[in-house]
Amino acid sequence: MRRSNTSQRPVLIADIFPKVFKKLDIPYKGTNRRLRDLWERAVGPQIASQTIPENVKRGCLYVLASSPAWIHQLQFLKEEIRSKLNELSGSEEFKRLFFVVGEIPVRHIQAPDTKTSASETEEKLEKRDLQMLKQSLASIKDTELRETIERVMKKEIIRRRKVQRAQDT
Repeated sequence: MRRSNTSQRPVLIADIFPKVFKKLDIPYKGTNRRLRDLWERAVGPQIASQTIPENVKRGCLYVLASSPAWIHQLQFLKEEIRSKLNELSGSEEFKRLFFVVGEIPVRHIQAPDTKTSASETEEKLEKRDLQMLKQSLASIKDTELRETIERVMKKEIIRRRKVQRAQDT
């Protein structure tokens, strides 16, 4: 006797691909669009740009992160993220989160927020600030680390100046 398919809900084709490829023994490295959308809504654009939800197995969501530093930070937010995911999905689908370092496609990583250009930042800094930055950063050999620290230091100097001006008025 044939089963009736009328009681089954429609299924997204993107949800079918992994099962079909697995049956055919074909490697498949796709992500569920619904899962990615849910993830982006739960964590926001900054975290979403550095992570990709891979799949859910037995209530555990596996998430790729761009670096060990991101994994470390996400560990502190794990329960909050899990609660938000369950709230947005309308079920207790996510029981645990598991983070692993993985390659995040370039198209997925968003450029850092650049509301002020480098030249605008330089104009806001005084000559003595730029000299202090240069001296402080001279001993850092790693280019990427040096640039990151320089960017953070510049933003902090500008932030402190704004706070000081606000207190003076």
